[in-house]
Amino acid sequence: MKTESKPTLLAAIQMASGPNVSANLSEAARLVGEAAAAGARLVVLPENFAHMGMKESDKLEIAEADGEGPMQDFLADLARRHRLWIVGGTIPLRSADPGRVYASCLVYDDQGRRVARYDKIHLFDVKLPEGDESYHESETTMPGESAVVVETPFGRLGVAICYDLRFPELFRGMMDQGMDLLALPSAFTAITGRAHWEALIRARAIENQVYLVAAAQGGYHVNGRETHGDSMVVDPWGQVLDRLARGSGVVLGELHPERIASIRRSFPSLQHRRLSCAIS
Repeated sequence: MKTESKPTLLAAIQMASGPNVSANLSEAARLVGEAAAAGARLVVLPENFAHMGMKESDKLEIAEADGEGPMQDFLADLARRHRLWIVGGTIPLRSADPGRVYASCLVYDDQGRRVARYDKIHLFDVKLPEGDESYHESETTMPGESAVVVETPFGRLGVAICYDLRFPELFRGMMDQGMDLLALPSAFTAITGRAHWEALIRARAIENQVYLVAAAQGGYHVNGRETHGDSMVVDPWGQVLDRLARGSGVVLGELHPERIASIRRSFPSLQHRRLSCAIS
């Protein structure tokens, strides 16, 4: 696929999703429509955009079989209707274990065809240092095994999800597959987001010299959880092109292919690597 030489408008969607799938899909459709009206060609939805249940196991009840189901149909129809590429946050897809699902990010082209599936590799099993907040994602989620980089008209697109952000070796492996831009659907907690979100986002963009579109959950949720938000689009030099601190909305930023090439040419750190980190 030939990469376009003209600028491309990228969009990150920020939401504060709840347990009602229909309501979340309606809000996502409204925001994607807003991004499309602004001229976006690639839109990234946040992690758990379609459903954030009252408890983690609720997602087992709405999980879909790979290739069929209303959430997958919604994403395909949205991409086709607006003639844009969609990185579909995450939805739960069934695994061989009836007690666990995959947290799957599906990518659709502007014809509504699914072109990639990424299953979240790193699962959020942590006890936060402040308060009594803890998470055990692996109890209900099956880890993925492979990194994903897909060819698009805007460059080679890598996909990662939330907690993956803390594992730089994953992105180095993506660079070996020629990544030019990275989509990162997320639902960072308020505590970890305040401490680390911007630093990690900008670091991943800088060290890999890529555009990064970080689409986050941002606000208070019906289940009592608070997410950090601060969705942003960052360029390969680490400059924040646009951001949204809290609440629902659209974040926009232009991708300029010549900027990627210029930065990599004048500051060739990727060529100076002495250690390899292959990701299968």
